Amino acid sequence: MTDISRRRALTILGATALAGPAAMAQQPAQQRPRSTEAAPNQARPQQPQRRFFTAHEFRTVRVLGDDVIPRDARSGSASDAGVPAFIDFHLSVEETSAETRLAWRGGLRWLDTEARRRFGKAYALASEAQRHAILDDIAYPDRVEPAMRPGAAFFTRFRDMCAAGFFSSAAGWKDLEYIGNTFVPVWNGCPEPALAKLGVSYDLMDVRTSSK
Repeated sequence: MTDISRRRALTILGATALAGPAAMAQQPAQQRPRSTEAAPNQARPQQPQRRFFTAHEFRTVRVLGDDVIPRDARSGSASDAGVPAFIDFHLSVEETSAETRLAWRGGLRWLDTEARRRFGKAYALASEAQRHAILDDIAYPDRVEPAMRPGAAFFTRFRDMCAAGFFSSAAGWKDLEYIGNTFVPVWNGCPEPALAKLGVSYDLMDVRTSSK
């Protein structure tokens, strides 16, 4: 994906259409102990409990999610933000149709089949360069070869859901530098550069108010 970075494209998506339904729908998944050998009075580490994906599918989702939104100096990766559990939860609820669930399972199987055809191993076991070679062939639906169209359709669906999960998480809000819902103890007015860009001023507003 050389024309535009994955993170830049996803930031654009996250700042627009994804904010509403994704933020409203995200809910914490159930959790279970990672180990049953913890000391009696010691808190046990937790990990998400899968509701829909098999263990293999969940691993593929985690690897693919981090290929779409990798960890960098700005923020964590998709899996750091809990995106795999977010997707797993949405596919588990009764509102999700059987056709949608089938499409997701089929898409993940397509990725494994393509990775095995090219590299002799499942997608999650392939190297980063090998995985990205597949993604580069399915990332742009308007350029994809006919044989790659099923993979492109799935990847488009996955990328949208991945962005929805990431940018409705705390990590995603920070990545966007979103500062809404923040208490402002002192209001000093709109910054001068913003007033100049809008072509307005407080002096003009004062004149209009005093004339009434």
